[in-house]
Amino acid sequence: MTKVLIATDKPFAAVAVQGIREIMEAAGFELALLEKYTEKAQLLDAVKDVDAIIIRSDIIDAEVLEAAKNLKIVVRAGAGYDNVDLDTATAHNVCVMNTPGQNANAVAELVFGMLVYSIRNHFNGTSGTELLTKKLGILAYGNVGRNVARIAKGFGMKVYAYDAFCPAAIIENDGVKALGSTDELFEKCQVVSLHIPATPETKNSINFDLMSKMPKGATIVNTARKEVVDETGLVKMFEERPDFVYLTDIKPSNDAELAEKYGARYFGTPKKMGAQTAEANINAGIAAAKQIVDFIANGVRKYQVNK
Repeated sequence: MTKVLIATDKPFAAVAVQGIREIMEAAGFELALLEKYTEKAQLLDAVKDVDAIIIRSDIIDAEVLEAAKNLKIVVRAGAGYDNVDLDTATAHNVCVMNTPGQNANAVAELVFGMLVYSIRNHFNGTSGTELLTKKLGILAYGNVGRNVARIAKGFGMKVYAYDAFCPAAIIENDGVKALGSTDELFEKCQVVSLHIPATPETKNSINFDLMSKMPKGATIVNTARKEVVDETGLVKMFEERPDFVYLTDIKPSNDAELAEKYGARYFGTPKKMGAQTAEANINAGIAAAKQIVDFIANGVRKYQVNK
């Protein structure tokens, strides 16, 4: 019998687990749970006899892949998958998938939750500003970026986007102005929302030179990855641009220092919360379960992210 493991340090909602269980049982698969584990040894023991694994932010590295002798597929319930060693997975003939789009609205709503909190001065009773007519730049026009654009238009913002891999016609068709480069996006927009993955090309790419191109009243919202922002450059921006605001769902290494020195212009969530809604939690878990069944039963690899 095919055995599927849910390995989640941060567990799914109970209703999501129940939904996954129903899908697995209907397919004739066995489901095992490893939740809130505290040591890697627990994960290594749990994967020994499983054919498939569903994870969230859990690390699937070479040691885990070596221990999982029967493993055929890992599905990351969410969009990002840099917590999985793709090269080693490929070497072990393990298919790795993500569940794109399932968390997109939740992340996009968080962008605006942080923005409104910031422009209203953390709701401290003083007079703030509005998003209406402000220029918003979206860096990477994927599932989250599209949802950010949709919500921004509801606020009456002027919306721009740049994506090196998305044709301008697709962006323009959504009523969003497509720009030709990252530099142009930062030069034009008072608010920039980051949605790029962490790759060798993007790590530390949001540096001081780029950020300093932004117009007065600059705000960067990062719900993507911590590594894409050059933290040295970030500090320099705070020091040299008293108008600069940074809002993030992924705390920088110097979070405490930034909060102490620039508290009115800085906000970081206590932990990564973009996908922390009941709906996203359920959607991503159910999607992961369906993808595993479709892969095992029919060989479908639609969302495979490794080679």
